[in-house]
Amino acid sequence: MLHEPAAQSGHDPSSSYKMKLGMWMFIFYSIFYAGFIAINLISPISMEKTFFSGLNLAVVYGFGLIIVALIQALIYDRACNLKEKELAGTQKTEVK
Repeated sequence: MLHEPAAQSGHDPSSSYKMKLGMWMFIFYSIFYAGFIAINLISPISMEKTFFSGLNLAVVYGFGLIIVALIQALIYDRACNLKEKELAGTQKTEVK
């Protein structure tokens, strides 16, 4: 059985945009995550303190990390789709 991609893929004109956006989002998330690690290294006792609605800082920050990652994924998907549509529209008008 021959395994090939379902659809042929070619050059992606929006790849540079996607790469730049992905790198900026990675840098932002890395800084956010580094804050979590820094708090754990510098003052681990502060992670035990009640922060919000009976939850300690470790739980709130952990959920924050998860929520930020999901929001970034949605933003990345939306921005890339819009850029692909924009570039597809300009390519179609150039062909005419």
